[in-house]
Amino acid sequence: MISTVLVANRGEIACRVFRTCRDLGIRTVAVHSDADAGALHARVADAAVRLPGATPAETYLRGDLIVKAALAAGADAVHPGYGFLSENAGFARAVLDAGLVWIGPPPQAIEAMASKTRAKQLMGIEPLKEVTEADLPVLVKAAAGGGGRGMRVVRRLEDLDAELAAARAEAASAFGDGEVFTEPYVEGGRHVEVQILADAHGTVWPLGTRDCSLQRRHQKVIEEAPAPGLPEPLTAELYELAVRAARAVDYVGAGTVEFLVAGGKAHFLEMNTRLQVEHPVTEAVFGIDLVALQIRVAEGHALESAPPPARGHAIEARLYAEDPARDWAPQTGVLHRLAVPGGVRLDTGYGDGDIIGVHYDPMLAKVVAHAPTRAEALRRLAGALERAAVHGPVTNRDLLVRSLRHPEFATARMDTGFYDRHLAELTEPAPDPYAPLAAALADACGRSRFGGWRNVPSQPQTKRYLMAGEEHEARYRHTRDGLAADTDDTDDVRVVHADAHLVVLEVGGVRRRFEVARHGGQVYVGGTALTVLPRFPDPAAQRAPGSLLAPMPGTVVRVAEGLAEGARVEAGQPLLWLEAMKMEHKITAPATGTLTTLHATPGRQVEVGALLAVVAESTP
Repeated sequence: MISTVLVANRGEIACRVFRTCRDLGIRTVAVHSDADAGALHARVADAAVRLPGATPAETYLRGDLIVKAALAAGADAVHPGYGFLSENAGFARAVLDAGLVWIGPPPQAIEAMASKTRAKQLMGIEPLKEVTEADLPVLVKAAAGGGGRGMRVVRRLEDLDAELAAARAEAASAFGDGEVFTEPYVEGGRHVEVQILADAHGTVWPLGTRDCSLQRRHQKVIEEAPAPGLPEPLTAELYELAVRAARAVDYVGAGTVEFLVAGGKAHFLEMNTRLQVEHPVTEAVFGIDLVALQIRVAEGHALESAPPPARGHAIEARLYAEDPARDWAPQTGVLHRLAVPGGVRLDTGYGDGDIIGVHYDPMLAKVVAHAPTRAEALRRLAGALERAAVHGPVTNRDLLVRSLRHPEFATARMDTGFYDRHLAELTEPAPDPYAPLAAALADACGRSRFGGWRNVPSQPQTKRYLMAGEEHEARYRHTRDGLAADTDDTDDVRVVHADAHLVVLEVGGVRRRFEVARHGGQVYVGGTALTVLPRFPDPAAQRAPGSLLAPMPGTVVRVAEGLAEGARVEAGQPLLWLEAMKMEHKITAPATGTLTTLHATPGRQVEVGALLAVVAESTP
């Protein structure tokens, strides 16, 4: 029997595994980098061991340090979570060689399937050896790992070499393995996968299908189980292929076999020899705990001959600290508050006041809804996200709500190109026009006023806010009866109640409640974020036209070959690449002109808003 489990991971998945271990009476051990010293997973574990350093290569990718940590803390088993070393056969062997229990598949099974090129060969599929014009579009893909890292769609042959180089660099940073390959890119398909669970006694459970078609940068955003609208023969074929893949490598434990479904046909993509991020939707539908079953299988127990029956529908949304309207740029800073209404499952690796840093994936949480039908699950999840308090850096919360309510998704007609088609409409700003007034009234109640009310009309008070990229002014007055809105004569707005945290306005005869929270210069009115603007702008904050500012904190990893001050550049030309949160981000020229300033050099650490370069636009 396992008594103490070390989780060789961080964040949300470490916290999720710890939760099951506590339920089973198993002690828990966390490992943490210096950047994660105060992280939630390090706080909730029974014991925690420091991995010196901050980057994944220094810490969570150091299998030797993790094995030493397990032995030092008295652990007798290691759970890899997902990502990092979860599909590293060498790490699995090192754990077993140290006399520890490995809560995962046998190293030889990982080895056979962890490389996507070898997995395809095992299933009788060969990757492209040489890419020609006739092969386009193609997908450049990392042979190891997952999560959309090291993946690029190439539509022009002249872009292939650059995208191969970028994919190799990203894969090496994320997985410690820079091997990549190319394969045909199937457009308009659905990403469908089958969860499997196998024991060491010959039983393999196919635990239903999941649809993971809503993706950005080839990384999943919304997942659901079962995959809607699949014909029964196709579902049976997917089960048969998944079980065949598991038996081909004598698989033991939890794993996922992924497919692209297009034209009624299933195209094998890969087998992930680990737990998936989206495993909670399968747990909800089958009423099981996959982590608990992983532990039972690792202890040598046999599974029942068949899995329990599936019931209802489950949908999961990944809440990311990123700005979808700015090329999905990851965001950093303090997460002041994260609270989701009851009735849904929240898996997170953050607590209120935690810092979202630059070194790791920007996922904040997973929110999961389960209901008897797909429509009910959609409604429940969208409503919970809409009411959630997410105070801190910009997130994709609004995008998630709109995606769930989009007619194409609501009727299950989506495919992997959903965001390519609809991103502009899904990120169109739609702020609440009364949010600035509510913020101003709450601020007025939160500040002491000197003197009493005077029997003369008061001048309107004004507050300025930045909301959805635009400036807004709110006006109000102090009256005998309290605060009053100072709005246009055509507006019928009455202040019913106002305090520092709650404002109730009657607008056109309808009462509306606005919960208000303030954290420094940021104000949150319901789901709307506002930035308090100073009365007098700071002239030093002005930048020259054509300035390229760092969209997020990160590291300059590459500068375009031959780029130097005085060079002629074209609009849209890639100038440099930043690495942040395990992803590369391309910075391009905003206009055609001359590069007059270049402050970026490879290896330089930059903060958000740092000046990277200036392009002086050419006059026609």
